[in-house]
Amino acid sequence: MLYLLGVLVISMVTTGRSYSLLSSVLSVLIFNFFFTAPYFTLRSDPSYIATFGIMFLVALLSSSLTIRVKTQAKMNADKAYRTAILLESSHKLQTAESSEAILTVTARQLGHLLERDLVVYQANGQGGLLPAMCFPFDEVRDLSPLLTPSEEAVAEWVLKNNKHAGATTNTLPGAKCLYLSIRGTGGALAVVGIAVRRERPLLSFEKNLMVALLDECGLALEKELTMREKQKAEAQANQEALRANLLRAISHDLRTPLTSISGNASILMERADQLDPGKRQSLFTAIYDDAMWLFNLVENLLSITKIEGSRVHMNIEPELLEDIFAEALTHLDRNAVKHHIRAELTDDMLMADMDARLMVQVVINIVNNAIKYTPEGSHITLSGRRSHHLIVVEIADDGPGIPDEAKEKLFDMFYTANNERGDGRRGLGLGLSLCKSIVTAHGGTIEAIDNHPQGAIFRFTLRASEVKPYE
Repeated sequence: MLYLLGVLVISMVTTGRSYSLLSSVLSVLIFNFFFTAPYFTLRSDPSYIATFGIMFLVALLSSSLTIRVKTQAKMNADKAYRTAILLESSHKLQTAESSEAILTVTARQLGHLLERDLVVYQANGQGGLLPAMCFPFDEVRDLSPLLTPSEEAVAEWVLKNNKHAGATTNTLPGAKCLYLSIRGTGGALAVVGIAVRRERPLLSFEKNLMVALLDECGLALEKELTMREKQKAEAQANQEALRANLLRAISHDLRTPLTSISGNASILMERADQLDPGKRQSLFTAIYDDAMWLFNLVENLLSITKIEGSRVHMNIEPELLEDIFAEALTHLDRNAVKHHIRAELTDDMLMADMDARLMVQVVINIVNNAIKYTPEGSHITLSGRRSHHLIVVEIADDGPGIPDEAKEKLFDMFYTANNERGDGRRGLGLGLSLCKSIVTAHGGTIEAIDNHPQGAIFRFTLRASEVKPYE
């Protein structure tokens, strides 16, 4: 039993079956030398031959089983490690939001697994490669030898042929890296280069895990590419829907003011001398109101198409909120005189970073909206205050308020309260949508809340700007 124990210990601490076989033979010979007569000699009684044979078989079987258990344990550990790496990589790849992030996650996981320097090239969609992304295993290591034109040429060959090449292969073996393609269903999406060290070649287990990781990366890249194409298609569909809605709304809503202007102008041309001064003044007022409505509509259309298309150039500068209010109040609707409108500021030196022209338009649109939807004699208050690094602007009224179901759609394009369209309250629903676009472009937020005891408050935020007295 003592020598069987020795055989088992040797099998556990060594690799290969030769050690087990040798220890089994030695255990039999040592037992024969020390414990069978004649002692201290390898000669023995022939009756011990069966004992020696059984001893040898037991020792050999025990050592073989021990090696098999140890090998199986190592395989299970490798499989568990491989599963853990793949699960971790899969989780990180699912949370990555761009192709660069996906490739970064993959490269870092490979670097953690292989302990080698890596370079990653992403396909540019035109058959070429984008600039290399470097991932040194040691942050102080210089990877410039891996970024030479000859190395990049190998990576381009791998991208075009969708095959591995470089060091340790028969294709372009003079390269310093082993280059593998990250494949999608339509071909190679990227190329990863793994620095090869002669003193530590890649193990088969590492190669299998590396291929599995690259396959996961390929699936994630293809999913991200599909999502981008879907978003692009949705954006194009939204643009088409916007164009169709604009045409539909304009053809519907412009007909009434244009008909009114042309009709009133025709009456004035043909029968001006037959009308009393009061009637003529009412026709002039109607023409003016319709023309101003058309003018404001065109201004809103131009502004919102520029901002939605990201083509507007904003001149962001520190501006006094008091000046913005004063400028906006001079350009209100003609019916503003029928309401009580005032500005209240907790500090006359409140300043915010903004484009003054666009922000004046925001205030005008919101106040005009309050004038349109509140009864005559209502109170409209413009106020501003500082909250940490933000300037909070509020435009409150004591009108009938806004229904809860309308608050969520209030800033959508083409939405008008109660969907009322006609001479009294016609509109394309662009004013508040434009306000949201402008405020969002300034990095702020806008919302509509209830004003107690009645009415509504439109609140938006801007980045505060520090007042510099010497300026």
